[in-house]
Amino acid sequence: MQFLCDAPDGRSWFRLETEAEAAQESVLMRHAVEKHYRRAQEEAARSFRPDGIPFIEQDIRRATHVRQTMPLFLTLRDAEGMALVTAMLPSPRGTDPGFRPILVGQANSDPWPDYGPAIEALARHMRVTLDRVTCYPYRRG
Repeated sequence: MQFLCDAPDGRSWFRLETEAEAAQESVLMRHAVEKHYRRAQEEAARSFRPDGIPFIEQDIRRATHVRQTMPLFLTLRDAEGMALVTAMLPSPRGTDPGFRPILVGQANSDPWPDYGPAIEALARHMRVTLDRVTCYPYRRG
């Protein structure tokens, strides 16, 4: 995991960098982020075009392309490392104009009531709007 930014109450946002980290997040949070991570990684890898890149450099360039193309998968952790919120934000390249950020808590619960200030800190850091209406996919009612 890579540190991204601090949040209130001793919490921090981290970027999930591997499928193993996404798998651990799925177990800790009781949701399917691993499936979404794997799917996004495969799609980004398929979009890589090695045209004109020397064979010896293709794996390195593919890895960079995947990292820059796939959405950001993030986790909010407390000071003890407990997983609190999982987020999926647009890729650094922002290649999909229709992409909708998603934030969920444990077992796909609504994270805003307990972690709203931490989500606001992430939004400021990333310079994006993260509101409950558009980013929480399981609204009820």
